[in-house]
Amino acid sequence: MSELRTIARHASTVLVGQLAVMAFGVTDTIVAGRYSEHALAALSVGAAVYVTVFVALIGVLQALLPTWAELHGAQKRHELGKSVRQSLYLAGIGTVVGTTALLFPGTLLHWTEVPATLEGDVLRYLGVLTFALPASLLFRLYGTLNQSLGHPRIVTVLQALSLVIKVPLTIWFCFGGLGLPEMGAVGCAWATVAVQWLMVAVSMWLVKTQDFYKPYAIWQRLERPHWPTIGAFARLGVPGGLAVMVEVTSFTLMALFIARQGAVASAAHQVTANVAAVMYMVPLSLSIATSARVSYWLGAGDPKLARRAIRTGFKIALGMALAMASAVFLARGWIASAYSPNPEVVRIASGLFAVLALFHLGDSSQAMCVFVLRCYRVVIAPLVTYCVLLWGVGLAGGYALAYLGLGPFAAQNSPAAFWVAAALALLMVPPILAAILWRAVRSYPG
Repeated sequence: MSELRTIARHASTVLVGQLAVMAFGVTDTIVAGRYSEHALAALSVGAAVYVTVFVALIGVLQALLPTWAELHGAQKRHELGKSVRQSLYLAGIGTVVGTTALLFPGTLLHWTEVPATLEGDVLRYLGVLTFALPASLLFRLYGTLNQSLGHPRIVTVLQALSLVIKVPLTIWFCFGGLGLPEMGAVGCAWATVAVQWLMVAVSMWLVKTQDFYKPYAIWQRLERPHWPTIGAFARLGVPGGLAVMVEVTSFTLMALFIARQGAVASAAHQVTANVAAVMYMVPLSLSIATSARVSYWLGAGDPKLARRAIRTGFKIALGMALAMASAVFLARGWIASAYSPNPEVVRIASGLFAVLALFHLGDSSQAMCVFVLRCYRVVIAPLVTYCVLLWGVGLAGGYALAYLGLGPFAAQNSPAAFWVAAALALLMVPPILAAILWRAVRSYPG
C-alpha cells in the first residue's frame, strides 16, 4: 500500500473517532440547555475548566505515540509491551495532578469572576468528573497504542458506539426518571463517567483476549516503576502537554476577554470557535497518522522513507487546509446563519469566518510540524514558540488591538481584533517550526 493511501486511511479513521468525541460535548450542551439556562451556564464554566486540565494531560500521553511507533517499526514487540505497562504510572501521576486541579479550582473561578450562584454547581460538576479523569487517560493510552500500531479502527468503533450510549444516558441523568432524580449539569458529568469507564473496560478486555495484541505481551504482571523510562516519557510528554495547554488557554482567555463586549459578540465568537474546532480535527487526524508513519520508519532504520512520509503528510494536510479554508470563506454567510437566527450574530460571525480561513491555514500547518517534530524528539522549541506567539502576539496583541489601540490602529472593541491577532500568530508559527523540522530531519543519522 502506498504511503499516501496508508496515511489517508489512518487519518480518516481517526477523524471519525475525533468527531464522535466532540459530539460528547455537543450532547451535554444541548441537553443542559434544554434543562435550564443555569445548568447550561454551570456546564459551560465547568467544561472549560475540565477541558483545560484534560487536554494538557492528554497532550502528555499523546506524545508517547512516536516512542511506541518506533518500537513497532523496529519489531521490538516485548519492549513495546513493557513500555505500555510503564506508561500506566505516567497516567497515574497525571490522574493525581488532574484530580487536584479539578477539586480545587477556586482561584481560577474567582479570577474569572464566575458568579457565586454558579459556583456550587460548577464544583459539583468538576467533582464528579474527577471519577471520569482516570478512565479518560487510560483510554487515551489505549488509543495512542493502536495509533502507533497503525490500527486505529477499533478505537473509532468504540468511540462511535459510546456516543450512542452517551446520548440517552445524558438525557436520563440530567432530567431524571425511572427512579433516578434529576441532576441537571451534574447528570451530564455522571453520564460521562459511566461511558468512559465502559470504554476502558472494553479496551482492557480486548487487550487481554484479542490475538492482535498477544505478540506484544501487554497483559502481564505490572513491573515496578522504571524511573528512567518514566522520566523519558515525561521529557517528551510534559512539554507537549504544556504546548497544548498554551494553545487551549489562548482560546479560553480569548472568550473571557470578548465576553465584556456583550452577548452578541460572545455568541459570534463561540460560533466561530466551534467551526474552528471542527476544522482542526482534520489536520489533527492527519498529524497523528503522519507521525505514526514517520516514527515507524525511523524505528525500522529507514529515515529516507520517514522523509517521504513527511512530504506525503504535508501535501495532504496543505491540500485539505486550502480546500476547507476556501469553502468556509465562500460559504461564511450560510454557515453563520445555520448557527444563529440573530442577524447581528450572523453579520459578525460572517466577518470572523473570513479571518478563520487564514487562521485555519496556519493552524493546519503548525499542527503537522509539532507532531512530526516529536518524532525527532524536538519538543521544547514548539513550546517556546507557542508561548511567544500564541500568548504574546495572538492573545496580548488581540487584547491591545481590541481595547487599547495598537500603533496606528485605534481600539476596535470587536471580537475581530482577537481573531486577526490569533490568525497572524498562527501564520507566523509554521515557518519557524518548519525551519526547526528541516534542521532536525537533515541532522538525523542516515
